[in-house]
Amino acid sequence: MDHRDSAARPDADTPRVVSVSRDDGHRFSKPRVEEIRLIEGWGVEGDAHAGTTVQHLSRVARDPQQPNLRQVHLIHSELFDEVHRNGFDVEPGELGENITTAGLDLLALPTGTVLHIGESASIRLTGLRNPCEQINGIAPRLMKEMVVRRSDGTVVRKAGVMSVVLTGGVVRPGDAVRAELPSGDHVAMEPV
Repeated sequence: MDHRDSAARPDADTPRVVSVSRDDGHRFSKPRVEEIRLIEGWGVEGDAHAGTTVQHLSRVARDPQQPNLRQVHLIHSELFDEVHRNGFDVEPGELGENITTAGLDLLALPTGTVLHIGESASIRLTGLRNPCEQINGIAPRLMKEMVVRRSDGTVVRKAGVMSVVLTGGVVRPGDAVRAELPSGDHVAMEPV
């Protein structure tokens, strides 16, 4: 095995990509594919949400010139395990994410964290995904699993994180993911 093979296939404890998805239409769920190509400053090649300006239809209606802070959507696969324990069967891509990860607490990372994925790709986290009622189209009451209120009143959004592409590259299931935290004070992610 050469060095590139060992870098592309992390061990079970290393944060990694579980699945990748894309869709050229504005459908809620995205079909899984063997690989996706990230394009610097653009997003996922062939995905309806790629672009320098916002592509989410409701946001385009409000202001089509706002910058696209939602080029790549990520969800941690541990969320699927959590909702499964509560009676829901959700598969990678069904919640509209482009990259499904394992072994990395995406929701705990601060705004501006850079994720290095695979051999060359990198993305910068811009904020949390604000889940919408379309999630109930997958299963009735699933939305209640995506937004919860802690006993102290804090709202927790679990439907993943959004990002922009810093460095392009191909991303495949099995690729390692490494988080690089921003310098200075860490700012918790807010919905974007």
